[in-house]
Amino acid sequence: MFVKICGITNREDALAAVEFGARALGFIFYDRSPRSVRPEALAEWIGEVPANIWKVGVYVDEAPARIEHLTAELGLDVAQLHGSETPEAHPGQGIRVWKAFRVLPEMTAIPDYPAEALLLDGPGSGRAFDWPLAAAVSKPVVLAGGLTPENVRAAIESAQPWGVDIASGVEASPGRKDHARMKSFIKAALNQ
Repeated sequence: MFVKICGITNREDALAAVEFGARALGFIFYDRSPRSVRPEALAEWIGEVPANIWKVGVYVDEAPARIEHLTAELGLDVAQLHGSETPEAHPGQGIRVWKAFRVLPEMTAIPDYPAEALLLDGPGSGRAFDWPLAAAVSKPVVLAGGLTPENVRAAIESAQPWGVDIASGVEASPGRKDHARMKSFIKAALNQ
C-alpha cells in the first residue's frame, strides 16, 4: 500500500510529502485545474525529488506526443489519464499508464481497461464513492476522491487498494498543501 499526494505545485510541498512517507507525487498538466503546474517551473526543482519516489504526470485528453515529451524532459514515471482517452491513444515509449475513472452513484461495476492500474475517483469535488466497488476490481486500484486523514483507514479497509491518492483533502488552499494534514493523512493511511 502506498500514498500518492497529488496536485503538487511547489518544492516545499513535494519534499515535505516525501519526508512524511509519500511514495508518489502527482503533477497536474491541465491548465484548467487550480492545481496545475507549468513544466518549466517544475523542471527547476523536480530533480530534488528522490529517484525512488514515483513522479506521476496527470493529464486530461492530452496528445500522446506531449505526454512522451514531458515524461522524458521531467523524468516522470507514470502517465495518469483523466479524460476520454482510449488504449489506442496511450503514450508509447514504455510509459506506465494509470487510467482514472469517476465512480458515479449508479455504477455497479468498474470498467475493465488495459492499464497498469485504475485510479478510482469520486463523483466530483472531493466526494467519496462506494468503496467496496474497488475491492472487486482485478487490476491494482489507486483509491481517490473524498479521502481525508479522518476516513482514509476506513476506506483502505473497505476497498483494499494498491494505493491511495489525495489532493484537496490536505490543502491549505488550491495548489498549497497543509503540511500537518498531509502528515496526518500519510500516517493514517500507512497505519503508523
